[in-house]
Amino acid sequence: MGLPWPGRASSGPDPIRGTPPSSDTKAAVTPSRTAVVCDSTSYLPDALIERHNIDRVSLYVSLGGEQQPEMEIGDYAGFFDRLRASDEGATTSQPSVGDFLNVYRPHVEAGREIVSIHLSAGISGTFESATQARNQLIEEGADPAKIEVYDSRSACGGMGMAVLGAAKAAEAGGGAPEVLAAAESTREQLRMWFAIDTLEYLRKGGRIGAARAWLGSALQIKPILTLEEEITPVERVRTRRRVFERLVQYARELKEAGDDGWVVQHIRDPENAERLAGAAREVFGSDPVFISEVGPVIGAHTGPGLLGLGGVPRAMLP
Repeated sequence: MGLPWPGRASSGPDPIRGTPPSSDTKAAVTPSRTAVVCDSTSYLPDALIERHNIDRVSLYVSLGGEQQPEMEIGDYAGFFDRLRASDEGATTSQPSVGDFLNVYRPHVEAGREIVSIHLSAGISGTFESATQARNQLIEEGADPAKIEVYDSRSACGGMGMAVLGAAKAAEAGGGAPEVLAAAESTREQLRMWFAIDTLEYLRKGGRIGAARAWLGSALQIKPILTLEEEITPVERVRTRRRVFERLVQYARELKEAGDDGWVVQHIRDPENAERLAGAAREVFGSDPVFISEVGPVIGAHTGPGLLGLGGVPRAMLP
């Protein structure tokens, strides 16, 4: 038996990531014709989830012999402290088919269409679980044209922006085909980088992808990566200071490309996330779409210290 799981933090919302994800904070919003569903690894702030009436399905993380839905972990600091101290590390798992059915069925019964957007199938079985749930509903008589499941080929903020693009189309009255097309268009425009302190967590978790070629020099570098179905290396730099400088330079590249709907994400690094957001505000001349902290499921595979920046054209987002 492992240590008890930490309870929800009681010290109030974190100014960087907002309140921890929860399944019971939905605001009273009039449902659209099409329901937008995502999984917990978008790490969209609760305020955006509530404003755009988005449903979430939680992935699971196991540490110290105990499994917990990610959306029930309120104390991120406690989780990452335990992760650092663990010799075995943490493992993660996708939602069950039943988890998806619990979210999908009320929408089907209410006559709503569904677009469900998820973590890259290249690193998780979440998309497959969602697809199996869709197939079960179709076998029960649901119209296949009214339930769409989309592999974002991304995660975290990248997936989150695809979800927001879909939400914009849903709020405009779009059916499942139009909402899916909006998610696809947003994903095609996406550019997102993230830097981590070490490749060791990715190696242990088997999610290292093409960055495996850098393992020999892992102690001497701070990898900058992206996710294009699998983890893909971008650049190797030697210091955290250079990581910060390169991400600010990347913000300029995003601005020049017209990707002015930008986000910042981090893991246990709120100071540098705020510094990066401040520098990016000067570059873009606008506020971010959101700033948030990446949680335990993705953090189990990257470790603490992640800092990321990405964007899409702002007009694609609500």
